[in-house]
Amino acid sequence: MIYLFHGSDVEKTRTKAFEWVAKARAKEPNLAYVRLASEELTSAALEDAALSGGLFVKRLLILIDDPFQEEISGDLLEEHLSALADSDNAIIILTPKLTAVKVKKISVKAKMVYTYDKPPALEDKRGFNRNLVDALGARNREKLWLEINRALRDGDATEMLHGLLHWKARDMMSNGSRVWTPQESRALSLSLISLLQSSRRGGMNLSLSLEKFALSI
Repeated sequence: MIYLFHGSDVEKTRTKAFEWVAKARAKEPNLAYVRLASEELTSAALEDAALSGGLFVKRLLILIDDPFQEEISGDLLEEHLSALADSDNAIIILTPKLTAVKVKKISVKAKMVYTYDKPPALEDKRGFNRNLVDALGARNREKLWLEINRALRDGDATEMLHGLLHWKARDMMSNGSRVWTPQESRALSLSLISLLQSSRRGGMNLSLSLEKFALSI
């Protein structure tokens, strides 16, 4: 079953999606959780998302993060929409600023659609945890490290912080940056993906990995 989170208010859309994930995990502690970034989307990954389960884990909770950042991953997702919609697993599709055509196509397959748009008068207002993404955008390692620790201390989920940082890297790839070159922004995105994968394989704790990442930029 698909749960779609979209809207022009990027920060609020991301925040609400991760809050939904946190509540679902608290309600069902044995629910296995996986976050898939756009770079990780393949036909095999999406088929697993639709079909995976097991003896001890009957259902999965899968967050597909910004799949339409790249045309290839977006096309793959659309090809697998029916299978994802028919799955017993909870599939969260987090895709801010999705076009109306794409929204309509996914909405007809979704169990629930959550939309978070900015009122026109508030388009330039700073959103949730803007200090974190601004620190990364400014390449300010000390401030980024401080904001990561502040967010963790306030109880923010490490997956949410990682997702927000990765979104910012992808945003700089698409829209440019005065501080990061396009090549550096792409390397930043890949570094964050590698960091997450290493943590999943039993490497360094994700929160510690984020701190180390902050001091390396």
